[in-house]
Amino acid sequence: MKKTPAEHGAPKRVAVMGAAIQNLVNAGAAADTPAAVGARAGLARSSVYQYFDSSAALLATITEEAFRRSNEALTRAMATANGPLERVEAFFAESLRLAAEGAHRPAVALMNAGLPPACRQRLTELHLDQVEPFRAAVRELGAPEPALTADLIAGMLHTALTAVENGTPLDTVTQRTLALVRRCLTPAGGTARAPEEGA
Repeated sequence: MKKTPAEHGAPKRVAVMGAAIQNLVNAGAAADTPAAVGARAGLARSSVYQYFDSSAALLATITEEAFRRSNEALTRAMATANGPLERVEAFFAESLRLAAEGAHRPAVALMNAGLPPACRQRLTELHLDQVEPFRAAVRELGAPEPALTADLIAGMLHTALTAVENGTPLDTVTQRTLALVRRCLTPAGGTARAPEEGA
């Protein structure tokens, strides 16, 4: 079966996106010009322009892609969880695994890139969408002051992410973080199971 023009172009677009993400992470947003991205991808600048007509268009697409891939992984991880506490644990464990793979680096680089206001607003929206399943699970657990509790627990996750990115073993950070999360979200005197798993 003959490939469509879109199918022929797909590998080039993947190469362009990969090069753009590498430039962003390694050298910042200013390095994501069509010429620089084409050079890293081994493609002519005109090939980059087939998909993106400007540096701004490249950065906008990277923004969406950085969150899409992580969101898909987090959704899969939480789908098999049994109850809100396990969903929180799955969200944390998968977030840490993604950090160990470097999946968060494009988003972090974008947040520090001095982007135009519209791009910064979109980043904020995407981040809020990403953490909403975790925050919903905290609300479902009936935690006191659920918004504040979720913020405090998220601070623990940010610290754990930094530890992983700085080289602390993933298993060690994950086990310790999940133990602390259970203690924070389990009512005093209760077990570490979600409420609906009780007696």
